[in-house]
Amino acid sequence: MSKRHLMRALLGAGTLLAATTGAHAATFVPNDPTLPDIRITEFMYKNEGSPAEFVQFTNLGTTAVDMSSFSEDDATGIPGVHPLSGLGVLQPGQSGILAQTTAATFDAAWNLPASTPFVEEDGSDNLAKTDTIYLFDNVGGTERIVDMLTYGTTGPKTDGAAAVPGSASVIGTNNSAGWVLLTAGTNGAYKSNGGTGDIGSPGYSAFASPVPLPGAAWLLLSGLGALAPGLRRRGKSTAAVA
Repeated sequence: MSKRHLMRALLGAGTLLAATTGAHAATFVPNDPTLPDIRITEFMYKNEGSPAEFVQFTNLGTTAVDMSSFSEDDATGIPGVHPLSGLGVLQPGQSGILAQTTAATFDAAWNLPASTPFVEEDGSDNLAKTDTIYLFDNVGGTERIVDMLTYGTTGPKTDGAAAVPGSASVIGTNNSAGWVLLTAGTNGAYKSNGGTGDIGSPGYSAFASPVPLPGAAWLLLSGLGALAPGLRRRGKSTAAVA
């Protein structure tokens, strides 16, 4: 194990212990009914033919969720490292993306509408091959873990292809063994960069309700962009465009 990965492992272990015993007394309760229904629904830790690795969060509930109090971290498991307020308000069925690149670059590679909620990860703590993705929400001044996903020793290896839950039953349970790699043409997945890049389905989740328009459909509709120029204006939250 490299020094970098050893340090990440030690920091992660220490943070998890602090999260369960420290001031916030944060513990992970799978699909806690007292917390918003935002869940991790897709991730890719090693991009090969696309601009950046990414994590996707989807509103799987029936009411809109304001993301201003949410944050993500994976290197240390510390709340607030990557604020998700830039995702705005996620409508039911809508997904937001966190990636270490600009929105314009990510949208262009995956041919997404610019209305797709997006946050640029400002940092160098990339997802590792073995890591834990934490989704935090500050509830009344107390940080709580809304969702988390530990992967690496179990689960798919997302090298050039993203992973998604294999069934609804594994969502929000920290069970990466139940996740599967996407293949182009299934579950809304397609290849980025016009069909020559990585495989994923950012902005889409088959488990969302209402089910959003797959990114692959934008490959077709992009040729009709002149008919609906307003679709590519970032900042307009749209339940059907996710």
